[in-house]
Amino acid sequence: MKKTGLFFGSFNPIHAGHLIIASYMANFTDLNEVWLVISPQNPLKNKKGLGNMYDRLEMARLATEPSEQLKVSDIEFNLPKPSYTVDTLAYLHEKYPGREFVLIMGADNLVSFKKWKNYEVLLNNYKLYVYPRPGADTSEWKDHPSVTLTETPQMEISSTFIRKAILDKKNIQFLVPDNVIAFMDSKNMYR
Repeated sequence: MKKTGLFFGSFNPIHAGHLIIASYMANFTDLNEVWLVISPQNPLKNKKGLGNMYDRLEMARLATEPSEQLKVSDIEFNLPKPSYTVDTLAYLHEKYPGREFVLIMGADNLVSFKKWKNYEVLLNNYKLYVYPRPGADTSEWKDHPSVTLTETPQMEISSTFIRKAILDKKNIQFLVPDNVIAFMDSKNMYR
């Protein structure tokens, strides 16, 4: 059975931090592959400043082109909005019965995990691979059988930081793949 990690996010825009996390999970854990699942709208985040979902999807595709193990998914585009992880996983489980899905999340999300819709269902049916985030206290989850705390390198880069840098006309080379920068420039994004 293929073990697929699901890395949900707005990817607004995708950057080196996202790619390092996805690559680490695909290469340094028992996962066979990682799918970057583009979320049209995170129910716990503000919609203001959110780039077009098809542009975010295309940027993620461009960024992951060179990788065999990283795929991009628009599965949530056709599901009811806002998208809840538990519903997306139920749909994926039905659509791909031959796969084992693992949820990839940051430690900051794990801290607020009990606010998620049907979080107990997620814990009972799926494994969670958690990457560290500065200041996130995960001690409550340390011995939970469904939670694996990984040693993914920490990146203090955020999409918010990238968008602000673009607005301030700063050079974002090496923080965002060149083909993604070219795409954003061609669409005059985040200016």
